[in-house]
Amino acid sequence: MKFNYPDGRKFKQHTEPSNLTTTGAKKVIFGDRGMRLEDEINESNKYYRAHDIAVIYKKPTPIQIVKVDYPKRSKAVIKEAYFRQASTTDYNGVYQGHYLDFEAKETTNKNTFPLKNFHQHQIDHLRACEKQGGICFVIIKYVTLKRYFIMPAQKLFVHWEAQRNNGPKSIQLSEVVNDSYEITANYNPTLPYIETINKLIESRKEK
Repeated sequence: MKFNYPDGRKFKQHTEPSNLTTTGAKKVIFGDRGMRLEDEINESNKYYRAHDIAVIYKKPTPIQIVKVDYPKRSKAVIKEAYFRQASTTDYNGVYQGHYLDFEAKETTNKNTFPLKNFHQHQIDHLRACEKQGGICFVIIKYVTLKRYFIMPAQKLFVHWEAQRNNGPKSIQLSEVVNDSYEITANYNPTLPYIETINKLIESRKEK
């Protein structure tokens, strides 16, 4: 089956690396192995689910089917489809009774994080979840610097509104440091972001 992006680019299936050696022995999995941020979060989520810590999944991207073959009357085979633009954020789930909703973004920039990486519908979705008491945030990865940050949604909203009012179109690294919690890539889980979620929950209790 062939999948294409809306701009015509062909979709290449990403194959998850195995955590077993050729002899069947378990390999030690370390964080930051040149993986995409999405893969690091997905690995972490598998760990959290396997250990009954949290149930968090990546939201599937809506697909527009454009070509279907019917080799048999009782069967339909999808031959071509396109990924639609996601309408909300990347991830959601539940942790100790708290609803989590967050976006994951990465940049190769060293000193800035472009706000164009976000879309208005994502900001609107995060605002709506916040109003319902959800724990909302964004995980930012500076690929070149190998640094990871969790920025609470409320902090992101401030920068978003500023750029909408002719303010800076990017967030400076120093601002990201001040407005976020920095986390370090690890192993089991690859990206231990739940530790920061505990801090976000505690900060709410203090208000």
